[in-house]
Amino acid sequence: MRVLIIEDEVLAAERLEEMLYEIDPSVKVVAKIGSISESVEWLKANNADLIFLDIQLSDGLSFTIFDEIKVSSPVIFTTTFDQYAIKAFDLNSIAYLLKPISHKKLEESIQKFKSLKTAFAIDIAVLSEMLNRKEGRYKERILLQIGQNYKKIEVSDIAYFYAVDSGIYVRTFSGTSYPIDFPLEKVESMFNPEMFFRINRKLIISHKSIGHMIAYSRGRIKITLNPEIEDELDAIVSINKSGEFKKWMDK
Repeated sequence: MRVLIIEDEVLAAERLEEMLYEIDPSVKVVAKIGSISESVEWLKANNADLIFLDIQLSDGLSFTIFDEIKVSSPVIFTTTFDQYAIKAFDLNSIAYLLKPISHKKLEESIQKFKSLKTAFAIDIAVLSEMLNRKEGRYKERILLQIGQNYKKIEVSDIAYFYAVDSGIYVRTFSGTSYPIDFPLEKVESMFNPEMFFRINRKLIISHKSIGHMIAYSRGRIKITLNPEIEDELDAIVSINKSGEFKKWMDK
């Protein structure tokens, strides 16, 4: 069994490796990595049967890894989060091991992994959202560099984010657009989902920007945004988002 350990504490990583060998001598730790950037680079060129992933790394929450690259390997999270915060995720992962990791809990998680025998899918978006909400990590403002100048934008001033051929932009309620250097996928995790919703591949909107809404073809919803959207974009809620959008609006 090829195991990848992603852990920024050297002693913790070494101790985990020792316990894994004690539990199953056939385990081969293929790498011990301590940062998000190193993890992304390693996973681009390699794979593992199982990943042990510390939630909080030195350069941020490890969920960022899943924003950068598709991870197909099953994951066991290691964390200092309290038992009640992680209990809700038991059905979405093999295990969540509280630090310091006990030999018994580690052995149980390995046995659980072996019994599954199939690749495990993790809903990282839901997990990340719940942890961010718990920690109050949603952004309240963003700082953009425009040439030699910096621009601060309060989240309450943001009407929507949109993607066009020239890049990703944020538009404020004043009608001004500014380029941003992160993808819409990351925007979804950065801002409170109570305020923002991704209606299709190219638009994430604030509920305050919604004007008129009408039923559109094939169960979709067409929206008039304030300020108006670029001509090349359509503010149309996609088919697979329509049901979720209605629930989001009806709060």
